[in-house]
This record gives sequence, structure tokens and C-alpha cells, in this order.
Amino acid sequence: MAAKAENHAGEAESAECIDWKLPLSFMKKRHLENIEGASAITQTWRMKERMKTVSVALVLCLNVGVDPPDIVKTQPCARLECWIDPLSMSPQKALETISSNLQKQYERWQPRARYKQSLDPTVEEVKKLCTSLRRNSKEERVLFHYNGHGVPRPTTNGEVWVFNRTYTQYIPLSVYDLQTWMGSPSIYVYDCSNAGIIVESFKQFADQHEKEYEQLVSQNRGTMTPPPSFKNCIQLAACSASQILPMNPDLPADIFTACLTTPIKIALRWFVMQNTSKLVPKVSMDLIDKIPGQLNDRRTMLGELNWIFTAITDTIAWNTLPRDLFQKLFRQDLLVASLFRNFLLAERIMRSYDCTPVSSPKLPPTYQHAMWQAWDLALDLCLSQLPGILERDEHFVHSPFFEEQLTAFQVWLTLGSERRNPPEQLPIVLQVLLSQVHRLRALELLGRFLDLGPWAVNLALSVGIFPYVLKLLQSSARELRPLLVFIWAKILAVDSTCQADLVRENGHKYFLSVLQDPTILGEHRTLAAFVLASMVHGYPAGQEAALQGSLVSICLEQLQDNNALLRQWLAVCLGRLWANYDAAKWCGVRDIAHEKLYTLLTDPVPEVRAAAVYALGTFISSVTERSEHANNIDHSIAMTLINTVSQDMSPLVRKELVVSLQWMVIMFENAFVGVAMQQQQDEGKALRDGTLSPQFALVPEVTTMGGMKRIASRDRLKVLAPGSGLLPPHLGVEAGGGGADAISSPVDRMKRVSSSSSISSLGHGSLSNLSSLSFGSIYMKLWTGLTAMDHDPHPEVALMSKVVTDHIREQVKEATALKEVNEAKMSSSVSLPPSPSSRPSFLAGESPPTGSATDLHRLSTRSSQLSSRARKNMPNTISEEADEVSGLRKPLVSTQFVEWSCKYFAQPVMKFLEDEDVESKQHYEREWRYMRNALLRKEAKEEQKRLAAGSRIESQIFTARSPDPPSVIQFHPYDNHLVVAGRDCYGVWDWGGGGVGGSSTGGSSAGASGSRLMHCASRGPRAGASRITAVEFANGHDVSLLVAASDDGSLRLWRDYASIYSPSLGPTSSSSIHSAAAFGAPQAMPKLVSAWQALSDISQPAVATKGVNGAGVVVSWDQLRQQVVVTGDVRIIRLWDAERELRLQDLPTGADSCVTGVSADSGGGSLLVAGCGDGSVRLFDRRMGPQESRVMTWREHSGWVVGAHLRTDLPSHGRVISGCVAGDVRFFDLRRNSSVGIYQTSQGMTAMAVHSEADCFACGSVNQFVSIYNTNGQLLNVIKYHEGFMSQRIKPVSCLAFHSHRVCLAAGSMDSAIGVYSLDLRR
Repeated sequence: MAAKAENHAGEAESAECIDWKLPLSFMKKRHLENIEGASAITQTWRMKERMKTVSVALVLCLNVGVDPPDIVKTQPCARLECWIDPLSMSPQKALETISSNLQKQYERWQPRARYKQSLDPTVEEVKKLCTSLRRNSKEERVLFHYNGHGVPRPTTNGEVWVFNRTYTQYIPLSVYDLQTWMGSPSIYVYDCSNAGIIVESFKQFADQHEKEYEQLVSQNRGTMTPPPSFKNCIQLAACSASQILPMNPDLPADIFTACLTTPIKIALRWFVMQNTSKLVPKVSMDLIDKIPGQLNDRRTMLGELNWIFTAITDTIAWNTLPRDLFQKLFRQDLLVASLFRNFLLAERIMRSYDCTPVSSPKLPPTYQHAMWQAWDLALDLCLSQLPGILERDEHFVHSPFFEEQLTAFQVWLTLGSERRNPPEQLPIVLQVLLSQVHRLRALELLGRFLDLGPWAVNLALSVGIFPYVLKLLQSSARELRPLLVFIWAKILAVDSTCQADLVRENGHKYFLSVLQDPTILGEHRTLAAFVLASMVHGYPAGQEAALQGSLVSICLEQLQDNNALLRQWLAVCLGRLWANYDAAKWCGVRDIAHEKLYTLLTDPVPEVRAAAVYALGTFISSVTERSEHANNIDHSIAMTLINTVSQDMSPLVRKELVVSLQWMVIMFENAFVGVAMQQQQDEGKALRDGTLSPQFALVPEVTTMGGMKRIASRDRLKVLAPGSGLLPPHLGVEAGGGGADAISSPVDRMKRVSSSSSISSLGHGSLSNLSSLSFGSIYMKLWTGLTAMDHDPHPEVALMSKVVTDHIREQVKEATALKEVNEAKMSSSVSLPPSPSSRPSFLAGESPPTGSATDLHRLSTRSSQLSSRARKNMPNTISEEADEVSGLRKPLVSTQFVEWSCKYFAQPVMKFLEDEDVESKQHYEREWRYMRNALLRKEAKEEQKRLAAGSRIESQIFTARSPDPPSVIQFHPYDNHLVVAGRDCYGVWDWGGGGVGGSSTGGSSAGASGSRLMHCASRGPRAGASRITAVEFANGHDVSLLVAASDDGSLRLWRDYASIYSPSLGPTSSSSIHSAAAFGAPQAMPKLVSAWQALSDISQPAVATKGVNGAGVVVSWDQLRQQVVVTGDVRIIRLWDAERELRLQDLPTGADSCVTGVSADSGGGSLLVAGCGDGSVRLFDRRMGPQESRVMTWREHSGWVVGAHLRTDLPSHGRVISGCVAGDVRFFDLRRNSSVGIYQTSQGMTAMAVHSEADCFACGSVNQFVSIYNTNGQLLNVIKYHEGFMSQRIKPVSCLAFHSHRVCLAAGSMDSAIGVYSLDLRR
């Protein structure tokens, strides 16, 4: 029993694993996102203006030897000024030595400034000094340092004290006057008692200056120069308005100045004076003065302490101050930044002596910040080594500070996100970039931080990362290359303005060297390519620098690299390099760049193909001065583009194609106008002669075999679509007047060449067959290709193409109207009475133009003579020269593909992908779905056993009525969704019953009723012009997509085609959806994921064997191989690769009739079977070449094959089950050339379905019943009536489908009734 239980558990586990192994299609970012660039964020990190303090006034009022009268000093008292005891030498010498020392202390922070000293000055001396410095400094900053230790305290009137000439009096100096002399911008340092008074007075006087200026302006009523902005001046004061300076004899008298100019020295002294427990408690002051090293040498003890101090104070400021204030004080001016860093230390030290330094702008308190403890620890660890270093000459061991801070930053990164507070250590990380020891680790962590998103990049830039990483580009260390290109890619993805800095500092050379180094990994070269693409984007200096650095040849050499993202960005980089830059294009011409890019047009990755089309488009548009050589190249590129990618499966690529081809239209506008006019004339002539009718028109259409063919489609050409030019333009739709909605009346529909396949085989390279249409064959081919794209299955592509073609049509319209007016004038001037025949010749019954070149030239000439438009008049010949255009041309259409691609680098790329994150919500939902799938398959196995035991499929569990007679019906393999298609719309029904919601929309009370979840159109630009002939589910085991195939050869994939199931709630309540859908407001509108022309050369015979509608398009979806098998009213079976979005191959059917059904081996095999209209059943092997692929043909049916199904799970190595209209069902063994079983059902079979797992098949009859058989040909039961009291007879059956797993049959009939039948529960 235990073994049996284990076996069951193993089976359940393997059943669940099936889904995990299946690939998912159409789930890339290009399918799930809107193709849009990131929204621009205003960058605030870059300083609007950098400033420099160029002049310093040192004003010392010491009066050495004489204490001021209003301060009673203690004994002993603080005496040191600039670390000099003034009483140790003569007063004058002391004064000069102190001022000299002060200048040296300032020069440590700003060595290039102009220093002027004023020692014990008078008012006139101060005035002369200040006005002189302001005059010389112009708009730069001036520093005013005031030491008032030898004069009285500042007055409440806002005055400081200086001396008279004989030093017998203290003379007041008003701060108001000082402001006037100093001007703005300025910085003031006040080292005196009650210094806060000056700060307060300064603000009052600044207001007074402003008011006086306003009065002067009002009196003079003239223009005056704006006054200096005194409010923006910076002030640092030693204490508040009511405090006096500390007099502790262990401290210097100018402790505030000492903190601002010699922070390490005073910090060490203060630390030693504290009574806190230290590692080495007996470090004396004398020992401190012997600390080895230089402040600017980070390898020494003193230099390392200074480095740590800078990092800590920067970190405190960045974590405490508002961002804009931090930028202004700590990043705008080097001297101001140093003073404010040191001011934070001054606040900490002086507060311990009950003295509070004051600043303007005011800073929040920082003296208790946690980072000061890290500073104390760093000091303690250094001082603990001091005795050993000095006495025993031991080696200095560097502080672990930076290493520990990097570890703290790393810990933050493990859980970092935008919602958390920014990491405190970010400024320290930037400091560490200066150290070679920790640089590699710091760059790695910085890269991880920048990878968190644009917010992290902006944060790092606001801290000041930029100059550091710019400087590092000069490094030759190879190990830094991957990290630096990653960091720069992140920066440029968020702020592209850094391109100018990159070019200015020659940083682009670094990335050129990375890009051309084959030893570097592809992903790192991709980053370099992105950086260079960003550098040249819209920046002529960058383009020139890159061209000189041989960027063109570097990119071209690597176009065949294995890394798809690298190929994409090499193409984008080239496209941006030669955009509007002639020199780069001609460099590309010399390297045959365009021909090398052609190989990427068939690349397996759609983004790479789109990038190649983009690059070729800018190649066309880049030349401003046209020449015959340039024209020939552009013609070649345009023809290659339209031949290669106009039928691309990805709309991403086709959109880029329209954008690229528009440049041909813009530059050769006259030629296209001429071609469009000639086409209009030819069609007008054909319409008059009766060779062309509104119902059936002979239009140029290239077939795979070449030549012309007549289209007779009941849908496509019943009324011609806009653009055919069969009527004069004034009867058509106004150019640009709406999209599909504007195309309504028959007259409207007759304006443009219709048919999604009017350039059917552009992808087949047979455009040369059109050359007979016009001597300007290239333009005719391009024009035909563009008008065909007006009807692209994807609405966005169609709309873009329509904008381009309407641009030409509008001009044709204008020219035609002018011609009509002119001819009317000419005819009215003749003496003969006007006759109806005086209308334009191409509409009247006169001899129509022959369409020769001469006529076309004459028409163009006349139009150009009449044209008064601003653009160049049309020449008297359709020349190969492009129109003259000056400057840059504005595009008619554009996409954001490249901008969208740039978003990849701004978003996190290092983190777990959600698909791989086993704790993500997405993973849990997927796990729930796969468990549900496994359970459903297990239940279905039980149902299949009951069927084999004799149960019948006759219990009607669901019934409803669809808006249109159903032509296709399909079960979702796992959800309770039933898709019913009729005409060009599909509806989705919840057939699960069980009272999910909704009321019965028809049928008997016995059948359980479901709810309609969605009713949606799946059509092209022309409503009603096509019908849905097949539906399939892609990713049926996961979040499913609905594949809808129309008989015009187009396929559309829909996401959110119905309500979404939730693991927690089960099926979403349908009642709300049903009621919403009834009023046209479903919960989530279906979204078109992709659409393409799967069959471009489909033909629809007017009378088909089965009926007037033909087979249309039939589809089989192979989830395991990610292939779409498409065929129908064609002579081929086309295989599309859903992963690469490329056409794989065309398998010739070898039949002279359409294919009515196709079935592929979904178990991973390569076989597929096709039933044909001529009664043949054909077996193909996808592994073989096109000519060898047909491995078996059975010609046993006498008529149209209704269904052909491949069952490889049946005995005898797989069987094909097929049925035809005559009612005979045949079983074929794949190894035999004749059937192994024949079973006759009723005549008039209209539909057939074979269960993919259970041993049964069903046949629908025109005689109003459904018969169900097992695979031995035994009739199980017949369904004739709807269930319930007074049951109605079912109408002729139009479609049948079995559930993929459950034993359930869905049937649709001609009276729009649909029903689902299951096993009879009573048996």
C-alpha cells in the first residue's frame, strides 16, 4: 500500500512538472509594456552655477596687551590666537605672526585666493579693503573674517568695533556699511563674543537695503542695476547673541577660528581633554603634536584622520540637511564646503562649553549625530598606536573605518528600496573611491545601489558622485572596466546631459576601448555601446568625437556577436551616430555599413531587427545634400527594407519600417505624388472602360509565382477601401480625417488600393514583377508597399502608415483640384458653349491618358505650374533627385522604440527576475495555476475512464445564444471559458455552471446557464471585411492569450480576453462582469498583444466546394515548440516561430485546393496533418526541407475534408482521424499508405471534433443532430434535441469542439445556439 501511495504521489508530482517545463510565448517586455520612453525627471543635482571664493579679508582687532573694557577675563585665561601666545613676543610682532598664521590656515583650504590683512584697523581702512576686494572679485565670492577679541562686544544697533588712528578710542563700524562695501556674494566669519547679534542685525539691514532700493526705483522711474542680494550671503558666528566665548585656559582663545581652519588639531586636543574611557588614557598634549604625517597624504596617520573627518562631516550634513541646502553649502564652493564641514565640529566642541555657534542659513543641530561616535572611535584607534609608533617605530595600521562603513552600506543594499530611508553611508562610499585599496569594492557596491532605479541614481548624483566617476575614466585598471561602464550606463540612462561632460573630458575614449576589446564580456560591451549611443544622441560634438574614434568600424565589426542586446545597441548606436550627420553616413557608405546591417533584418530577436530598421532609416534621412550616389543607396535600402520586413511577425519591427520609409516619401515627395496621380489616372480609366468595377477590381498584386491575378473576394473587394483612387479625391475622405471609424460610406471606401495582401509577396522578393506599372518602378513598388501597410492587422502600424500615405494623397488632391480649376477656366474662355465633356480628361469620356511617361510628365508639369504651395514646385519630370530641403526635416510619424530600449538600463538588472523569484506573487500565482491544472487533468482521467466504461456524452450542462451564428467554437484547456466566434467578433462564455452568475440567454431550463464574460471585435481597419475562421489558446496552461485568425490571412493575439481567475477567490464573480458587459463596460478591455499577416497571398474563391465562405485560415498552436502552423485558402502550410517572431518555412501542400484543417503533434513531435478541399489528407514532417516535407498523402475521401486530427497517443504508433462532407470517417496508420478503418456516418457532415485524450470523436450534421462515436467506430449516442420540457430540435450544426482534457463537447448551430454536453451523471 505504501508503495502504491508513493507511486500516486510521484504521478501527481510529474503531472505538475509538465506545466513548469512548457515555455511561455508572447511574454516579453515588448508584449507586456507600452513602447514608451521613461518620463523625464527634472535633474536637480547639477549646480546652476559653481562659485569660487577668490578674495579673503582678514580683519584682526586684537590690540595685544590691552583687554576690552566690557569683558572680565578669568585668570588663567584662554590666550592662544592661531595657536600662538600673543604675550610671548612684542605686541606688533605677535599681531603680524598671528595674522600670518591665520592666512596659512585659510590657505590650507583655498590656496589660490587673494588674501589681504587688516590689523587693528580704522573704519577707513576696512572700507578701502572691502571695496577693493569686491571690485577685483567681480561676481565671485569674498570672505570677511573678523576677530574682535581686542575690542568691545557688538552693539545691539548692529555695530562692531574698530580703532581710531592713535588707538585711543574704539570706533563703531555699522554692519549696514559693511554690507554696502562687501556687496554680494559674500561670506562672513565673526569670531567674537555675542556674535549672534551681528547675524540678526545683518538680516535687518539686508531688508533695509531692499526697501531703499525700491524707493529709489519708484522715484527715478528709470532702469537701475539690481542691488546685491544680501539675503543670500553666508554667515558663521562663534556664539549666539547672549553668549560670550569660553575662557578655558586649555583651549585657544579663538576656538571658533581653530575649529574652522585647523579642525583635526583642535578635535584631537578636545578628545584628549574629555574624561571618557579611552584605549590609551595617558596621551599627553605634547604627544598629539608629534602625530606623524601630512594632512593631504592619506597614507599617513594625520592624513587618514583628515580623510575620515571629511567623510564623516559630509555624511552628517547629507543626512541632516535638506537636499538643496546641502548642494548650496557643501557642493557649490570648495572653501564654503570646508568651512561648513568644520562648522559642524565647532558646534560639537563649543556646545560642550555652553556656547552655540550660529550660521545663516541656519543648520539643524548635528552635535549628537551617531556618526560622531564613529569619529571618536577612529581617533581612539589611531591614538592607541601613537606610543608604539613614536617610541618603538612600529608600522601604522590603517583604520578599519572605511571598510566597516562599506560593510554597513552592503547590509543596507540587501534590503534596500526606494521606500526605505537612503543609506547613511553614501557620501562615505564616494570618499572611498579615492582609495585604491577599497575602490573596487566601493564601485561594486555603488553599482548595486545605482541599479535600484532612477531614484538611486539621482540620489548618488546629488551627493556628488559625478566628478569622482568622471575622474576614474582616466584609470587604466582593467578590473574597473566592467564596473565603470555599468555605473556610466546607469547615469546616462537617467541623465543624458552628462554626454557633454564625457566629450569634454575625452571620456568617450574609455568606452571606445572597452567596446573594441574582444576579451571583455558581451554584456559589458553592450553597456559601452549604450554609453556611446547616449553620447552621440542629438549632440554634434559627441558625434564628431565618436566618428574620429572610429565608432562606425568598431560597431560594424561586431554586428554578428552572439549577444543579442549588444547587436541591438550597436545598431542603435550607428543609427544615432549618423542621424543628421553627413560625415558619419559617408563613412558608413565607405564601410558598406548598410549592407552589413541587412543581415540584422532577419535576426532571431525582434528588438535587433527593429534597431537595424531604425539605423537604416536614419541612414536614409541623414544626407541633406542629395546626389545620384546617395539616391541610389537610399533606393537600395528602401527596397531591401520593404522586401525583407514588411511581412515581419513583430509589429515593433513594422512600426520602425513605416518610420524609416517615411524619409523616402519626404525626400522624394514629387516622385511619389506623380506615382499616386498616375495610379489614380489608370484606375479612373479602368473604371470608365468597365474593366474595373467597385465590386471586383484588377489591382496589382504579386503572387508567389509572379504575374497578375484577379481578386474576387466577397469580403475584401466588395467595396474598395480608401486609397484606390477610383474616384476623384474630392469625393474621398479628407486626408488625415480619422482612422477606421472615418471609413464608412461606399464612396469613402473607394479611395485607396485595398487588401491586406495587395503587396502580397513583398517578403518574397518578387517586387520586380511590378516594374511594368510605371517607369518610376521603385517609387511604385514603395508606394504599393506603403498603401498595403495602411491595412496592417495591427492598428498602430496601420495608423502610422496612413499618416504617411495621406500626406501624399493630400498633395495629389491639391494638384488635381488646381488642374480642374485651370481647365475649367480654359474651357470657359473658349467661345463655344460649355459642354459636359469639358471636365478633366481622366474623368470625362475623352481619350484617357495612356499612362505613358510623357503624359505623366505633362501632368506633373501642369500641376507644378499651377501649384502655389511653399514647397518646391513639381519638376517637369519625375526625376531621381530628391526635393530640396533646408535644415532638418520634421518627421510625419515617430516611435519611442529607442527611448523604450533605453529604459532597460535605468531599471534594475541585477535583482532576481520575478520569473525566477520563488517568493514573488507572480510565482505563487503560477504555482496555484499549475496545481489546479494537474488536479483538472487528474479529474479528466477519471471522466475518460467512465466514458470507456459506457457513460454517454448527453447531459447538456450549458446553453446560451450568441449574437451571430457561430463559425468557430473552442474550450479553454483549464479555465471555464468557451470562446465562440461569428463573423469578425468573438464572445467568451463561462460554461462552468454551478450558479456562477448570469441568466440563461436561451435554451431550456434543464441546461445550466453560464454568463457571457466578454464580446469583442477582432478585425482590421475595415469592419465587416473579414471573418474569424479559427481560434486557439496560447499559453493555455498559464496566463492565456487568445489567438484569433481571420480569413484575410491576419492573426491577432489578445490578452485579458475575459475575466481573470484569482487563486484566493476562484473564478472572479461573473455576475458583475456579465452585467457590465451587457452595458458595454467590461472590467478589463482585451488588449491586443500582437497582430501580423500570417498569410499574405491568401485567395478566396467566389465559389468553394464547401460553400461560399471557403476555408479561410486554419491554425494549429504548438506550445512546446512555440510554433504557429497557419494555412487555409493557400497552397502552402506556413510555420511561424512565436519565440523569435519570424517565419520559419513554407511547406508546399502539393494540392490544387485549399487546406480545410490542420493538426500538429503537440507532444513535441515534428509531424502535422492537413485535410484538403479535394478530399486528400496529407502528412508532413517539419524537420525536412520544404520539398521533402510531405511524407504521406492519402486520397480516399470523395469530398471536402471537414476535419483531420493527429493522435500520436493512440495505439499503432499514432493515427490520423479524418472525416469528409460525405460522412465517411477514416483512420490512418502513419506507417501505411491506406486507411486502417472506415466508418460511415450520416451524409452532410458539417463539423467534426476528435478528443485529444479520450477515445471518442463527434460529427455534426446538416440534418440537425450530433453523433458521438468511440475510436472503434461504435456509435455512443446521438444528440438531437435541447434538453428540458418542450425541447426544441437543434438546428444544423456549424461547429464542434472537445475540451482538451475533460470529456465535454461544445456545439454551435446555425440558429446561434451554443451548448456544452458532458457525461451523463446518472449513468
